[in-house]
Amino acid sequence: MSSLTPQIATAPDPVRADAQALYIHWPFCVSKCPYCDFNSHVRDGVNIDAWRTALLADMAYEAALTAGRPLSSIFFGGGTPSLMPPALVETLIDAAQHHWGFTSDIEITLEANPNSVEAARFADLAAAGVNRTSLGLQALDNEALHFLGRAHDVTEGLAALDTAQAVFDRVSFDIIYARPGQSEADWQAELARALSFGTGHLSLYQLTIEPGTRFATLVAQGKLTPADPDHGAALYELTQAMTGAAGIPAYEISNHARPGEESRHNLTYWRYGDYAGIGPGAHGRRGGMATLRHKKPENWMSAVGRNGHGLQREEPLSGEDRAREALLMGLRLGEGVDLARIAALSGIKADRLVDERAIDQLTGLGLIRLTGTRLQVAPAGMLLLDAILPEVVAV
Repeated sequence: MSSLTPQIATAPDPVRADAQALYIHWPFCVSKCPYCDFNSHVRDGVNIDAWRTALLADMAYEAALTAGRPLSSIFFGGGTPSLMPPALVETLIDAAQHHWGFTSDIEITLEANPNSVEAARFADLAAAGVNRTSLGLQALDNEALHFLGRAHDVTEGLAALDTAQAVFDRVSFDIIYARPGQSEADWQAELARALSFGTGHLSLYQLTIEPGTRFATLVAQGKLTPADPDHGAALYELTQAMTGAAGIPAYEISNHARPGEESRHNLTYWRYGDYAGIGPGAHGRRGGMATLRHKKPENWMSAVGRNGHGLQREEPLSGEDRAREALLMGLRLGEGVDLARIAALSGIKADRLVDERAIDQLTGLGLIRLTGTRLQVAPAGMLLLDAILPEVVAV
């Protein structure tokens, strides 16, 4: 086997089959990064009291519909949740425990920017109940950080990482690679440094030009040239080889973890479990229903004041919809999907979920494998995932 053959790990089983997850969206940022297409907004000021009242009301609405099943994870995403006052984070965690109850080893993650102002809050956030953080380091090179529109430099980012590792039980951080002009040698050195910090989880994403972003405008104007796809593939293979050798292999196409350090919250998404989503633009899945909150903060606030919740819409998912979502999410994982489970939750027979002829062809090419009812994209196939999924998924 080549040293550059990607190694894809499997993740542990869920803690409790009846558990669910909670996502809380904080939409505010100090500035908008040029690559970001998330629901983030820059505002001159935020009325914390009004936001506390509205988030608690939105949570109570979801809790009334999903009571009786404990939470195995809470994820504060954004935006920049590390801008939230720790007292507000604590209030929301306490309310969630009151509404649902927690599994014994609940994971509570908060996304954070790695600058000194926000790092100063880390100890208070840990005291509030946060036991895992995901830091947006994004690069270990000052020129790259400037290109990505980040407000911190490498020294400040690594100081924040030190603080996070000292106060939180678990720490992950993000790095964006395949940046314009980044060579294999550049990425090898940067990734080796990232691996040397010893965190249990890394999220390693290739730079993607998303519609509506500043980078998309620059590409359209001919002022920015994305990395060549073949070069990106070479960097991806290098990433898999280095992380696998370091004992932190991929368990999902872009996420790497030591055994037991996988993101339990994200596994709920990828394994197609139920989760409540509150706050502006938050999605949710509960009992076969898809939920979506109003995206713009002001519209969400108005809806909560008017209706007691921030829902823009909720609608039942057909069996075909549920099967398709479960396949598209689950095939990102090294462990793949259990077709029998998807058939049971969707009501669609297993032999109608996937194209058996395509699976036979892709199996012969070493890109996919079917063992019993478990379907997995092989490590070599992960490079071609976007092309494989439309061929395999039949619903």
